[in-house]
Amino acid sequence: QVTLVESGGGLVQPGSSLRLSCAASGRTVSNYVLGWFRQNPEKEREFVAAIAWGPTSSTVADSVKGRFSISRDLRVNIVYLQMNNLKPEDTAVYYCAAKFRGTDSWNHWGQGTQVTVAS
Repeated sequence: QVTLVESGGGLVQPGSSLRLSCAASGRTVSNYVLGWFRQNPEKEREFVAAIAWGPTSSTVADSVKGRFSISRDLRVNIVYLQMNNLKPEDTAVYYCAAKFRGTDSWNHWGQGTQVTVAS
């Protein structure tokens, strides 16, 4: 079992940067892949990025590649989503999620953090 708590959302202007954090807890965190998803009322939930705890292995969605990056700090079990050059279309609730490595189901979710990009 793993528990996820996101933080770092807020209201920012276009072109700004923001870093989201996802604190993961549980005895077997190292067995999970951590990811970020986002959803706004007008779209379906969208995959943003994911990273494994073990040997560095990460992926970022094409829609945000070059602007967003994902990283993790194993010492404190936190996964970060660095978002640069934010655009209004990045406005969404951002969720941290976890899936057991080697599986396809994202079974664990955080409560979400709102990111709003507006002038």
